Amino acid sequence: MKFLTLTEYFERLEATSKRLEMFDILAELFKSASSEDIDKIIYLSQGQLLPPFHGLETGISEKLIERAISEASNESLKRVQQAYKETGDMGLVSEKLMHGRKGYELTVRQVYEELTDIAMTGGSKSVERKISMLANLFKGVSSREAKYIARLVIGKLRLGIGDPTFLESLSLAHGDRELRPVLERAYNICCDLGLVARTLLEQGIEGIAKMRVNVGYPIRMALCERLPSPEDIIEKMGRAAIEAKYDGFRVQCHKDGDKIDMFSRNLEKTTHMFPEIAAAIIKYVCAKKMIIEGEALAYNEESGELLPFQVTIQRKRKHGIEDLSKELPLKFFAFDLLFLDDEDYTGRPFAERRAKLEAIIAENSIIEPSEMVITENPADIYRFFDNTIARGLEGAVAKRLDAPYSAGARNFNWIKLKRSYKGELSDTVDVCIVGYFVGRGARTKFGIGGILGAVYDNKSETFKTISKIGSGFSDEELIELKSLLDKIALKHKHKNVDSDMKADVWVEPQYVITVTADELTRSPMHTAGRDKDGIGYALRFPRSTGFIRTDKKAVDANTVSEIITMFEQQKKVSIG
Repeated sequence: MKFLTLTEYFERLEATSKRLEMFDILAELFKSASSEDIDKIIYLSQGQLLPPFHGLETGISEKLIERAISEASNESLKRVQQAYKETGDMGLVSEKLMHGRKGYELTVRQVYEELTDIAMTGGSKSVERKISMLANLFKGVSSREAKYIARLVIGKLRLGIGDPTFLESLSLAHGDRELRPVLERAYNICCDLGLVARTLLEQGIEGIAKMRVNVGYPIRMALCERLPSPEDIIEKMGRAAIEAKYDGFRVQCHKDGDKIDMFSRNLEKTTHMFPEIAAAIIKYVCAKKMIIEGEALAYNEESGELLPFQVTIQRKRKHGIEDLSKELPLKFFAFDLLFLDDEDYTGRPFAERRAKLEAIIAENSIIEPSEMVITENPADIYRFFDNTIARGLEGAVAKRLDAPYSAGARNFNWIKLKRSYKGELSDTVDVCIVGYFVGRGARTKFGIGGILGAVYDNKSETFKTISKIGSGFSDEELIELKSLLDKIALKHKHKNVDSDMKADVWVEPQYVITVTADELTRSPMHTAGRDKDGIGYALRFPRSTGFIRTDKKAVDANTVSEIITMFEQQKKVSIG
């Protein structure tokens, strides 16, 4: 396929926010793609070269792409910078300054390989070589193609397509929407849509059905539902495992001999962040190959006290890890076994997975099984829960003993229990920032007074507003927040944002923050869960409880359905 053909599909996708139209456009694209191109087409449509867990990034900043556009267009750097200041879109800048250029009709494969070569270029003078390589690529394409290449290399393609739309469109392209569950199951165990699509084209649905868990490919993490009381949990599950809920980094650890890979909840590779955990797994986990999941938390070595997430988050960095690991050592609480020595454990009952997990971990000071009791007595859950809260943990998670591991799913196999009171919302809510409001009064000097928060509607793959949030930020956080948001500012509301409120500055849905509020209320001001009468849900007196959750993607914000469930539960008498 010619890359120009792909950009024509991009233009059609960019012009619509209707999911049915997106399905048809993508299905048409996938039908016309060869098995050699399909994976590359999907990666590029996702705005990446490979799934995030591969860690392959172009390494091109806005400053570098300005230089590449200047070199390719024979325009001055000042002219490029002025055009970017006017448009705020590097794609439009490249299209404008290279207007009229026809290009050499490069194929998708050629462009993909050029971009991959740029991303993999390192070593001495790599910056200059990257600029030169990108400029040469620009010289070989039309102005329409240049627009999307520019957006791709700086991670701002903005087609607004989520994983469910890709899966639905692949099913449609293959002529059978009933294939969606089979494709989704394959994606959930490999986290690589390109691999799924290529397998489908090369091997058919039989090949998809044969896809298995593999060490080195992260499994999409299972998620929790909510219930307000131990009585509700026992009524739902019967006898259940009750685990402590830790407030740290969720980590999926893959071991293949002495090779360790670790992945975050949003499927990014985090191995470099946790060298002590990697060393402990090699030394104390008795398995040649395995995948386990758990939570990493900073702790005080002298007292043994587990530290809050705001402290643990300091470990999320690329440099100075060795010094920080001495200052903020980690413990890893393992809570599930997904793969062991060439056997897939995801389909086995939790009780069996947990027993085997405990059996393969030798006693040591860094890695240990999570705290857990098994009971069918609500009183036992109350006691366990109160003990975790008293020690500063988040609460408890109940797990059905006979349930398989539900990769990528949120269901009642796992149930989260947090402290809540009648008529109040004491659980936290993760919201995605979709815009901000300029500062007024005392906050005029910061240029930001609050943010517009939204929750995710996975049915429509849109973000629905739920609150304007201005409390809980320190002066330093407001300054940093504005700096981060200005880098992803948009000239208009993102097409995947549903909002009646008008932010002073719209931003790309990217950052998630955790907030708490007095309660959830019904409101005509917000679009989350809006009914036929135009009444949605809103957070009353919301305030931030920390800074940006860098371990979460925009789609990891709480969902509309969760908000509705929390609204229904907040009036029930529960733990207190």
